[in-house]
Amino acid sequence: MFKRLFGLTLAFGMAATAPPAFAQGCAQREHVIAKLQDSYSEELVFGGLQKTRGAQAIMEVWTSKETGSYTVLVTQANGISCIVAVGTDFFEAIPKIALKGEPS
Repeated sequence: MFKRLFGLTLAFGMAATAPPAFAQGCAQREHVIAKLQDSYSEELVFGGLQKTRGAQAIMEVWTSKETGSYTVLVTQANGISCIVAVGTDFFEAIPKIALKGEPS
């Protein structure tokens, strides 16, 4: 559980501190999503709202089980999505399940 929370915190933190240099990776959300789905077989895994400089944005993580690629997007209220991180070898942390009779 801690690893999953740490991973989510890290992902949200990266999105919140994305420098303006990533601006060249911005486009209308529909175009970015179409590219992720068509070219990289990525699908939305999780996301959430974040506050940035007084406004709200949506942070999303898209991944592909086929290729292991992932993309972190931040979408502003005006519909512009910016890619703030990409990578390979995406994995999900599996929470440890306590067996009966073992202290949790």
